[in-house]
Amino acid sequence: MLRDFSADRRLLVLSLMALATGTFGAAAAWVLLKLIALITHLAYFHTVSSAPYHLGRVELGPWSILIPVAGGIIVGLMARFGSDKIRGHGIPEALDAILTGRSRIESKVALLKPLSSAIAIGTGGPFGAEGPIIMTGGALGSLFAQRFRLSDAERKTLLAAGAAAGMTAIFGTPVAAILLAVEVLLFEWKPRSFVPVAVSAVVARAWRPWLVGAWPLFPHTPIPPMPWWGYGLCVVVGLIAGLQGALLSAAIYRVEDLFEKLPLHWMWWPALAGVVVGIGGWYDPAVLGVGYGNIRQLMAGAVSMHGAASLLLGKAVVWIVALSSGTSGGVLAPLLIMGGALGALEAHLLPYGNAGFWALVAMAAVLGGTLRAPLTATVFAVELTGDLHAMPAVVCACIVSYATTVLLMRRSILTERLARRGRHLSYEYSVDPFEVTQVREIMTQAVPILRASLSIADVVAMFGELAGRHRLRSFPVTDDDGCLLDMVSSADVLRWARGTPADREMLGERLASQPCLVGYEDEPVGRLADRMADADLGCAPVVERDSGRLVGLVTRKDLLNVRSRAARQDRERTRSAAA
Repeated sequence: MLRDFSADRRLLVLSLMALATGTFGAAAAWVLLKLIALITHLAYFHTVSSAPYHLGRVELGPWSILIPVAGGIIVGLMARFGSDKIRGHGIPEALDAILTGRSRIESKVALLKPLSSAIAIGTGGPFGAEGPIIMTGGALGSLFAQRFRLSDAERKTLLAAGAAAGMTAIFGTPVAAILLAVEVLLFEWKPRSFVPVAVSAVVARAWRPWLVGAWPLFPHTPIPPMPWWGYGLCVVVGLIAGLQGALLSAAIYRVEDLFEKLPLHWMWWPALAGVVVGIGGWYDPAVLGVGYGNIRQLMAGAVSMHGAASLLLGKAVVWIVALSSGTSGGVLAPLLIMGGALGALEAHLLPYGNAGFWALVAMAAVLGGTLRAPLTATVFAVELTGDLHAMPAVVCACIVSYATTVLLMRRSILTERLARRGRHLSYEYSVDPFEVTQVREIMTQAVPILRASLSIADVVAMFGELAGRHRLRSFPVTDDDGCLLDMVSSADVLRWARGTPADREMLGERLASQPCLVGYEDEPVGRLADRMADADLGCAPVVERDSGRLVGLVTRKDLLNVRSRAARQDRERTRSAAA
């Protein structure tokens, strides 16, 4: 019997396993944050400590330029001689593992990714910790899954569950982490994956107060309700955010192309980018590191126009160059900072709200448009700040930013790298036409048949003419009541023609004893298509369930027409008749 969902008892097994991936992801987040703080203190303060820090409040001398260079050299060596899969900001690499690696990630990646990210960020890299922890959490989920007898889809679920747990532990945003897994990693919306991912995120959220800290990460004071015309301002902010996201994405891959042209091995690119990062940090230390302190100040409206402009331009330059070099680091926190800085500048021109409010709206909009994940960005902003009052404004800006980048950019900042490797992704989720179309809607009803009472000689004589007229290689055989008995192919007829003549032998006497594959009028086309693919058949007869009477025939062409008809219905514009 057909069901709304394909979930079975394996859902419970994966949900129990997700308890472990949630714990792994939370622990990995704690380790990564401590490593980043430890390396930062060693590199910039020459002390051994894992206490919180804020590089924006530190005055750096010219010697500090060498710190990101040294970090880049170490990361380059780790990528060259350890694993080149640690390069990049994490999410594309997780996608690549899902698409091409059957959701299998090597154990050394789970070790080297957080270590290289901690070194890159701790030595001043202008990245967030979320991309590396998504990759690390996903790697731990994948490694855990590989210890058991699981399918590729089940491994993918636990990989996404570990990634969601890592993100939740860093930011304290379980709902946004679940949505990110759905919008970016899973390529499906099914209970078999959604429930385990949710379990993993909730477990990580439960661990977070003991491992990372209190919630919300960036508290925000609500402002009075927005008037109706304020939504027009949100549209403008969302449009500008979409343009900002598109410009940043284009700049990253343009600079990456320039790195490709250098007569240097890619191992040295992070060190070269470290020079730019070092100079940028010497000019404005606020552009270095994860920059969570910058986000708090932007939310509080405590950044001046000059400070916001300096942060916006400086962070953009060092982030673009560093990320393009292939070093290890995330994109979420830098996008929040650059979006928030732009919002803080826009606030001086907008007749409603304050700098903190528009920083929140703009940073969410930049995130939603650049990542092509507007729902994730909306919920992320609310969970980060605990400010539900801002949700209408945030969702309005996020949707406008999303629409802008979709229209301007062929691919997102996450999928462009995969596209350059020959992998095209589509994030348009829709109902599969194979699942909502019944066999009776596509089958050919005027089916040429062979009667079981025909002699073998007659079948051999007439088969060629039938095949040429109907362009089929197999024909159904029925009895005198029209009930299907078997299918006869051209290979069968060729074998009979080469054998000893038996003019009086009837076709019914040569039929196989095993029943052939059949379809039913009322079943979804997808079910029949799967059975035909498994049996490597080009056509299948369709019969009535009760009587077995032949009512039609489905061919490969009929199956292809299902998708072409759905595509045509999407494209065609018609006017409905007046009521």
